[in-house]
Amino acid sequence: MKRYLTITTAAVAVGLLAAGCSDPTAGSGGADPSAGSAEWPAQDTDLTGTTLTIWAAQNSNTAPDAVVAGFEELTGAEVEVVTIPDPYEQGVQTKVATGDLPDLAFWQPTGSMLTALNAPTNLQPLDGAPWVDSYSEGLADITGILDDTRYAALITSPAVEGVYYNKEVFAEHGITETPTDWDSFLETARTLKSDGETPFFEMAGDQWATQWWVQVQLADAAQDGLWDRVNTGEEKFTDPTILGAIETYKGLVDEGLFNEDIKTATFEDQADALLAGDAAMAVQVNSFFGQLQAKADSAELDEKIGFFPISPTGNVGTFIPDQSNALVAFKTGAADQEAAARQLLSYWLGDGYADFVADRDTISLQDGVPTPESVPQALLDVHASLGESVGSMQALAVANPDLYIYLADMIQGTTTPEEVAQQTQDQFAQLARAQGIEGF
Repeated sequence: MKRYLTITTAAVAVGLLAAGCSDPTAGSGGADPSAGSAEWPAQDTDLTGTTLTIWAAQNSNTAPDAVVAGFEELTGAEVEVVTIPDPYEQGVQTKVATGDLPDLAFWQPTGSMLTALNAPTNLQPLDGAPWVDSYSEGLADITGILDDTRYAALITSPAVEGVYYNKEVFAEHGITETPTDWDSFLETARTLKSDGETPFFEMAGDQWATQWWVQVQLADAAQDGLWDRVNTGEEKFTDPTILGAIETYKGLVDEGLFNEDIKTATFEDQADALLAGDAAMAVQVNSFFGQLQAKADSAELDEKIGFFPISPTGNVGTFIPDQSNALVAFKTGAADQEAAARQLLSYWLGDGYADFVADRDTISLQDGVPTPESVPQALLDVHASLGESVGSMQALAVANPDLYIYLADMIQGTTTPEEVAQQTQDQFAQLARAQGIEGF
């Protein structure tokens, strides 16, 4: 369940192949949606006889249900949601490289992942969209933009890396305040361990979440331009900042602050353990709360589960938009089809947005659409942390190496922190070179 799949060398090659071998005029038949208001059809324009296709991942394929139903009734269009099997991002890139394009697709709206799709060639620019001004303050430009052009429509709150904790476990051990920085975070963990509790739960069997432990330690450095330096080759994964975060993570594992079955534990195990109070804390992202919601109702979650962001010197979150957070529209070469895709986006973030938010029981990104009262407090706290959060590697780096795999190998005992850093740096440089990034 690699929800934050990174770009492999093959995937980058696929993206470059799409750019180099496709018909240079493909997609040029579609109108430029930034040219004026006429390029964004009214939400209720008749689309009888039109069929739109949306690609979705296995964990996002039911998200459009309410929107699709409303749009079809309003316009007469038909909308087909097609599930692309995991690994989703690689599957999409492979299909796009062969010229197989949907009208719309769920997509991670970061610069590196928009680059992976060769956005200028394959995606419709969404500048001038009628829904942009509806976003709550600070959300319009947080993600979805590449080289000053908007290519993705944000539909749900971007994921944030932080700490989910069991309130009852904290209370049982007299912990009345959540940690305010990394040192107090570890102090809390060691207090819990001395009392016989498992402070942290990690899911190295499923691998993909291991990287959050390193990335939250890099929040302060990210604010100070870490990823800009990495992107130019000025700083490397093998240098003290990132290597130090990897070494710290390994040290905490060796100290015994994690679950005994860390090597084999899964995402589902992690949710079960936190809900049951078998572990006190887990460093995770929004999809983890979705897993909790599948196991408990809002009342139980409000009673048991809390959230706080963490960083070395404070409570700064690290945001990492994923494919369930946003949509992109493809240049299919048919002007009417492209306009219909933009019309669906306008409806999704226009008249259909309230129904979407209610159906998904999720946080609204628009001041004019209320967030359902049933949304648990922890999820509200995650969203509230966005305003002060800093971008993750996925959000700010020009390429995303398989750090999580190398970290999982480290937990299995097959590699050292130094080897993890070197493997990650080597792959990052390879990916950067494949994209033509200077300095590599």
